[in-house]
Amino acid sequence: MLKRKNLFVPNKMEYVRGKKPNVECILCSILKGDPEVIELLVYRTDLFGVTVNLYPYNAGHVMIFPIRHIIDPREYINSEILEINELQNVTLNILQSLYTPMGFNIGYNLGLTSGQSIPHLHLHIVPRYPNEVGFMDIIGGAKIVVENPVDTKNKVKKAFEDIYKK
Repeated sequence: MLKRKNLFVPNKMEYVRGKKPNVECILCSILKGDPEVIELLVYRTDLFGVTVNLYPYNAGHVMIFPIRHIIDPREYINSEILEINELQNVTLNILQSLYTPMGFNIGYNLGLTSGQSIPHLHLHIVPRYPNEVGFMDIIGGAKIVVENPVDTKNKVKKAFEDIYKK
């Protein structure tokens, strides 16, 4: 019999069960600097924010989200389409340089049945590594994440600053 040990983050279960900050939108609150939410923003433009995921699937897990509160990528205007593609590519380059993953998962969760937990459109970029637990195990079980999201924020934010000289 295969025996598996899991390490989990106890505070995530409260989040999954619905205990979330008392704000209308977590991502909008991050942009406003609301003290009710943990702010892990690493970069911001007039159209988008880039933030580290507070409950990452892997070290380096970030989300790119529009400043406009929209819920579907079909709502993007042309300038947003161009900018999210640029930010996606810059973010991939940064994560590749910092974490040296063997691949990435990139995508949106649209609707509650897809795993969407924030009703504000956001693009996940998740670095992937050999010999890690599979994606379904991560969703259904537990995961050991080897880096604190605050440390991830500091690394990725510095990399964005170096690129954009801000």
